[in-house]
Amino acid sequence: MSDEQAPLLNGENRDGAPTQSASHKRHKAVAGGLLLLGFIAALVLALFLLEDGLPRNPVKAAYKILDKAPVIDGHIDLPWLVRELNGNNVTQVDLRKAFPGHLDIPRIKQGRLGGFFWSVYTPCEDSGANFTVPTNSVRDTLEQIDVSRLLVEKYSDVFSLATSTQDIRMAIFSGKVASMIGVEGAHQVGNSLGALRLYYALGVRYMTLTHSCTNAFADSAGIFETPEPVHGGLSPLGVELVYEMNRLGMLVDLSHTSDLTAIHALKVTKAPVIWSHSSARAVHNVPRNVPDDILKMIGLHKSKKDAVVMVNFAPFFVAKEGEADLVAVANHIDHIGRVAGRKHVGIGSDYDGIGSTPVGLDDVSYYPMLFAELYKRGWTARDLVGLAGGNLLRVFEGAEATARFMQERGAQPSMARYDKRPDLPRPLEKEL
Repeated sequence: MSDEQAPLLNGENRDGAPTQSASHKRHKAVAGGLLLLGFIAALVLALFLLEDGLPRNPVKAAYKILDKAPVIDGHIDLPWLVRELNGNNVTQVDLRKAFPGHLDIPRIKQGRLGGFFWSVYTPCEDSGANFTVPTNSVRDTLEQIDVSRLLVEKYSDVFSLATSTQDIRMAIFSGKVASMIGVEGAHQVGNSLGALRLYYALGVRYMTLTHSCTNAFADSAGIFETPEPVHGGLSPLGVELVYEMNRLGMLVDLSHTSDLTAIHALKVTKAPVIWSHSSARAVHNVPRNVPDDILKMIGLHKSKKDAVVMVNFAPFFVAKEGEADLVAVANHIDHIGRVAGRKHVGIGSDYDGIGSTPVGLDDVSYYPMLFAELYKRGWTARDLVGLAGGNLLRVFEGAEATARFMQERGAQPSMARYDKRPDLPRPLEKEL
C-alpha cells in the first residue's frame, strides 16, 4: 500500500501511536524506485525489440506488443454491474469463471488487459432547478467505491489498487492488473469540494465533470441531444472544482461535457486532461463525441493542452444503427490520431456499462483484434504502445507533476461553496 493509498495511516493513528518509521518509508520508496526503473528499462528494451522484430501477421504482432505493453482501459463499469446483478454483495461475485457482462479474470488474461479505471457511477437524479434537492448520489458513490476496493482485495492475486503512475507501472511489472477508480459525474459530490477531497483520499483519481445531466459545476452534452446550457460552460464553482482537482492531482475528465464546458476547462486547467470514454464526432455525429475544433486544441505545443481521448465502444456513439463494428472503432482512433496526434488517443471501452458491443469487440478479450486492425493500417509499435496506455500514463504524470508544483508553492485547498446552499452560515467579513 503506497502513501497515497493510505493517507490516514501516515504519521500517527487515532490513538497517537506512530504507524511507520521514516526509515521504513525511505526503504520502501527506494525499493519502489528501483522497481520502477526496472520497468522503464524493460519497456525501452521491449520497444527496441518490437520495432525490429514484429511478426508480419497482424494478430501475432498485436499480441506481441500487448504482451509487453498491455491495455489500460479508461472506463469499465464493473462496479455498477455488480450493483445491478448482486446488490453490491461482492461475496456472490466469482470473477474466476465466466461472469455476465464483458469482463472476468479469464477474459482479462486473453485480452492482455493490464489495468483499468473502475468507473464508480450513480445515475442523474432530479435535484431541482438549483441542484439543491437532496439525492442519494454521495451514498451510492461511496458504495461503488467500496465494491471496487473489496473486489480488488478479494482478488489481490490478480488486481492491485493503483493511485499513482508509479503504482500502475509496479502493478503491471508484477504481473497484476492495475486498478484505478474514476467517478463518472460531478453530480456525485453533492455540490461539495469537501466530498471531492474525501473521494481522493479513498483512491479516486479522475472525475468526469458531468454525466448526462448538467450540475452545479458544468453543462452537460446530454446523450443524443444537448440540453440548454445553464452556465455557458463551467460555473464559477466549476472553475474552483477544476482548480481543486489540479491541486489534488485528480484527472479532469471531459467525457459527457458540453463543447462549451470542454473548451472552458481546457482554458482554465493547469494540468493535462482526459476524455475517459469518448469518440470522434467527425466520424459519427453525436454530442457525446469530441468535435475536431476541440481535438485541435490538444497537443504538446505550449499553445495547446496535453490530453488523451480514450475511444468509447458504445455502438450508438460509434456508427449508425447496425453499422458499429471493430473497423468503425478503428476509424475513430485513426481520426483522432490524425487530428490531435497519435500521442493523444487511448482506449475507454465503456465495457459493462453498455448493453451491446460493436461486432468484433464482444468483450475485453478482443482488444488484440483492434490493435491488429490498426497495425494493418500502418500504426507502429510505438504508436500502439501509446494507444494501449502510454499516452494515458504521460497525461496522468502531467497531472501528478502539476499537483506537486502547486502544493510545493503553497496552493491552498479551495474553500469555495455553492452559493445556493442554504445550510451553511456565511463566514463573517474581515473587518477593515
